[in-house]
Amino acid sequence: MKSHSVRSYKSSEQLARNDQLAWKIAEVASDPVAVEPAVIEMIGNRIIDNAAVAAASIARRPVASARAQAVAHPLAPGATIFGLPHRQRVSPEWAAWANGVAVRELDFHDTFLAADYSHPGDNIPPILAVAQHCGLDGAALLRGLATGYEVQVDLVKGICLHEHKIDHIAHLGPSAAAGIGTALGLPTETIYQAVQQALHVTTTTRQSRKGEISSWKAYAPAFAGKMAIEAVDRVMRGEGAPSPAWEGEDGFIAYLLSGPNAEYTVPLPERGEPKRAILDTYTKEHSAEYQSQALIDLARRMGPKIGDLSKIESIVIHTSHHTHYVIGTGANDPQKMDPTASRETLDHSIMYIFAVALEDGGWHHQHSYAPDRARRTDTIALWHKISTVEDPAWTARYHTHDPRQKAFGGRVVVTLKGGSTISDELALADAHPLGARPFVRANYVRKFEQLAEGVVHAAEQKRFLDLVERLPELSAQDIANLNFFVDPDRLNDNTARGIFDWSAK
Repeated sequence: MKSHSVRSYKSSEQLARNDQLAWKIAEVASDPVAVEPAVIEMIGNRIIDNAAVAAASIARRPVASARAQAVAHPLAPGATIFGLPHRQRVSPEWAAWANGVAVRELDFHDTFLAADYSHPGDNIPPILAVAQHCGLDGAALLRGLATGYEVQVDLVKGICLHEHKIDHIAHLGPSAAAGIGTALGLPTETIYQAVQQALHVTTTTRQSRKGEISSWKAYAPAFAGKMAIEAVDRVMRGEGAPSPAWEGEDGFIAYLLSGPNAEYTVPLPERGEPKRAILDTYTKEHSAEYQSQALIDLARRMGPKIGDLSKIESIVIHTSHHTHYVIGTGANDPQKMDPTASRETLDHSIMYIFAVALEDGGWHHQHSYAPDRARRTDTIALWHKISTVEDPAWTARYHTHDPRQKAFGGRVVVTLKGGSTISDELALADAHPLGARPFVRANYVRKFEQLAEGVVHAAEQKRFLDLVERLPELSAQDIANLNFFVDPDRLNDNTARGIFDWSAK
């Protein structure tokens, strides 16, 4: 890996094209390196992971709404939509929109945290949609996805967005555009323009993840994927983009990040170096914000030690700056303590999540967020006894580049009535690659089978999983069918069937 210094320049300085971050990203994307076996395996895992969470969210209202919008844009050859028949095709940018919302709705797929946040699996819907529409094979899809993950992870390592309240999809638009460029075998010049255009149109504020969080939290990454496809399409027609997008005098760094005097360092693979960044990422065992994963596992472990939860006087979670200020009491969001809050808001309240995980001894992607679950009197009482504080040691572990020290958990101190305390800590979620029970292919398959049960027929599950097992050898026709079909009559809930039927018309 080579570290690249990135700062803003005055227009009069005329920053050379090959010194611009977008060009360096485009060079990485256009470098035809082989995809290593471990990366191929992990890409397959994440395709399964995305499908799993999409199956679980297939009948939820935001997903149904996005699907209904997408089916209004039929196109041949087009791309497929999760749940719909493979013969039903839509324009690829709209397939990316519908599938991106399905993947993101439950906050239940992969993550990478460094200088900023990210869900790199959000790259899969737009890159796969383009591969289906353009008749690409499995090898091309793998190359594209390896690039998408690489670029997003490297940007997340080097550039912090959240301190300026810029949403993390500003790293996703460029990474998806780069991945599409790789999959299509586009020249460096074209990818360079597409990456800049995608950055320019996917810069939004973090209000989508603040206060009363709405369904846009799921739509935002889908929007970035859709914009990436449109950016590539536009520049393939010979059009350009605002340049230099990051370094310009009135550009991203100068006016949306730390200003004209700021300097960032972004690592990127050197020419000929394989793209391995996906191996640094990790998925979720629990449907909740990633910084709650280890704390859910810790709640499961502490519950039996505490015993009678009514004897708790207070619970203090000592954790990182990110956890305290984003999903903890440091956010100063009263909605995070509100039993009538939306699912999206509860997903970003570690106080609620830890309380429910303590009471239930685990976490469920539906039941744990149910309105009647959130409004239980005993739950509210426990929930409101929980607070967070920033601990510099946990913040340092969050930011370290040493994978053996990097941590996303915390230390929990439970004070009981009478003054005695019980404390424990956990640095990493059990499912993390360095955790107690790291996820491997069998875990991803099990997650898919569990979440698809009652939604996707067993034979259809097997067909999809068999395709993933043969990913490098898949033909263009196989890639066109790399999705799953849902028979609405098999859905367990009448309301769910009604929503799905409506969205498919």
